[in-house]
Amino acid sequence: LPTEPIATRSTTVAPPRRRPAGAHPAPAPSRRARRVERDATKSTRRLRRERIVRRVLVGALVVVLLFPAWSWYRAISAEGTDPFLARSVEWLRDNGMSGAVDWIEHWWYTHHEPPVGGRPEHGLPKAQAPTGEAAAAPDAPAAPVHEHLTPPPPMQPLVAEPLDGEGVWQPTGRTVAGVPAVYTSFFRPDAIHTSLVAGAMWMDTTLLTTKFVPGLQEPGGPQTLGAQVPPELRPGLVAAFNSGFKIESSKGGVYTEGQVVAPLVDGAASFVINKDGQASVGAWGRDFQMGPDIASVRQNLALILDNGQPAPGLPNNADGAWGASVGNEVYVWRSGVGVDANGALVYVAGPAMSAQTLAVLLQRAGCVRAMELDINAPWTTGYTYEQTDPADPAAVQGVKLLPNMPRDNNRYLTPGERDFFALFAAY
Repeated sequence: LPTEPIATRSTTVAPPRRRPAGAHPAPAPSRRARRVERDATKSTRRLRRERIVRRVLVGALVVVLLFPAWSWYRAISAEGTDPFLARSVEWLRDNGMSGAVDWIEHWWYTHHEPPVGGRPEHGLPKAQAPTGEAAAAPDAPAAPVHEHLTPPPPMQPLVAEPLDGEGVWQPTGRTVAGVPAVYTSFFRPDAIHTSLVAGAMWMDTTLLTTKFVPGLQEPGGPQTLGAQVPPELRPGLVAAFNSGFKIESSKGGVYTEGQVVAPLVDGAASFVINKDGQASVGAWGRDFQMGPDIASVRQNLALILDNGQPAPGLPNNADGAWGASVGNEVYVWRSGVGVDANGALVYVAGPAMSAQTLAVLLQRAGCVRAMELDINAPWTTGYTYEQTDPADPAAVQGVKLLPNMPRDNNRYLTPGERDFFALFAAY
């Protein structure tokens, strides 16, 4: 039988390579070359591991920083009136860095001391002339015009050559029952920093009632008034000024509207308001006791003036009674409030003050007891008020006690972070 041929796979064999004439076989890698190759391989692996570790660390750092960054953003974007820098500093304090902030502030102030000598560039500020009548609350009693306090005598200036009008009290702001309820005075804070000016407000407590207004953040507690003077109370608004330190630094407590916001401390300097709106200053447990007639108590440190005399140990901050921030001897913006022998309130504020300076100024303003309030420029603000629209009693605007107080005129007419005191027409 015929057979068909079996197909076979053809293969092509490459011809052997010929070594060029005179060439020698490639030598085997030396021991040194092999070691270099191994080291290079290890280095490559090590660099790869380091890149991975760096990426992991960077990722972890981003995650770690994300939470404080978000916290800081919330702090600076929250409702309120505090400026950006003040909010950032307060955020640092609230997140465990108070010591660092205090050290930086102390260093800054001690290396940027206020100018010595000279005269105020623009002279003394001019008091705002009385600008109309503050409206009393609808249920307020009629006011016998003769029932008001006698304005205080001029303050004794601390400089050898006082300026015209220095230390003289002048009526200002809105009147109550036809009588000026607030007087202001301007003066140099001491005989050294004579180019700077401090100011004071004397407030007649027989014509005015006082309210304590908690802020959005400080000191906590009821928010009945919305952290501002609400529009319905503005027709009677006459004056307002700042409160004390943040409650955690105040060495005291707060009571208001029947609520203990922070426990009250015996012996602490206290701004006390009765339910009839009458306010005074003294030591808790000695000058005031808790009772049914107490409406609000705001404590801050210890009295800086008692029995008409600066407190012993004030210059060197004995026992830390006057706080531990920038130090009592450092010259900064400071504020304080006291009560005179007739029961009038006196608020003093200004730049380049030590705690001792503040006490002496309150003493010369006639106070028998006084307490320090907040310090540093963003927090020390006092106002009288004027009506901006004759047809609208609630259309008011603040007039700063000192023109160089950095906050705007509506600080207490807008919800703010910190508590303050507001004074209204009693009649």
